[in-house]
Amino acid sequence: MSIERSSLVTFAGNPVTLIGSEIRVGDKAPNFEVLANDLSKVTLEDSKGKVRLISCVPSLDTGVCDAQTRKFNQSASNLGNDVEVLTISADLPFAQKRWCGAAGIEQAKTLSDHFKMSFGTAYGTYIKEHRLECRAVFVVDEKDVVQYVEYVPEITEHPHYEAAIEAIKSLIKVKK
Repeated sequence: MSIERSSLVTFAGNPVTLIGSEIRVGDKAPNFEVLANDLSKVTLEDSKGKVRLISCVPSLDTGVCDAQTRKFNQSASNLGNDVEVLTISADLPFAQKRWCGAAGIEQAKTLSDHFKMSFGTAYGTYIKEHRLECRAVFVVDEKDVVQYVEYVPEITEHPHYEAAIEAIKSLIKVKK
């Protein structure tokens, strides 16, 4: 059973309904099942033991989503092997694969929630009105505890990139 909740999130100034529970810092990160570009199943458990930056975007084919994915891809190359960057959208896996090839994305993994909307429902990012994900960023530590959350209030705006990267860096320092 999924819950619908009104939110303070808007899409081009219009309020949207999000499906799923709001995730908070300190919560155990819910598992999910999404598809990689080759249609293989991917879950949160697949990256267990690593710090995860989960970047949730409405569609890779938009300017802000493109910039967000590129920014986190670039940052990931400097964070080391203990960090996994996952970009999740409701785009089809084929469209994600095409976009990655054109954009030269190598560090971030693009994952599709199109089939089940499993991530969107588990993390409260599923926009009922459009069957898209809202813009959000989550940092999950190696023990599956959520350490950073940002639901971007206006979907057409950028997240706070540096705050998410700093949250990851603080976890890496603690780990060493």
